[in-house]
Amino acid sequence: MHEVGITRNLVDIAEEHGRRAGCRRILSVTVAIGDLSGVVAEAVEFCFDAVSRNTLTEGATLVVNRIPGRMTCEECRHAFPAEPLTFACPACGSFMVTIIQGNELRITEMEID
Repeated sequence: MHEVGITRNLVDIAEEHGRRAGCRRILSVTVAIGDLSGVVAEAVEFCFDAVSRNTLTEGATLVVNRIPGRMTCEECRHAFPAEPLTFACPACGSFMVTIIQGNELRITEMEID
């Protein structure tokens, strides 16, 4: 499960920014996780408490905002919601598509004390 490493990196990044801000502890961390990112949001939520022990994020609330996948067809320019495991344009059937939303994985907000 690579989500343990990803969660550890999120905690490290939050800690780094918290230390720079001179905080005593981090109260909440909000992350955006795209449906096409390859990251299982529930696994990140599951790992967060264990990974955050003995850090500034210990006891913090993790808020996960899931970002739905969206694509654009390079052939007909149709924009459409991405369906799991289906990367064909529903308008023309082309596989020449570009992900325009849904591959995000980033911290978007932190509440500190």
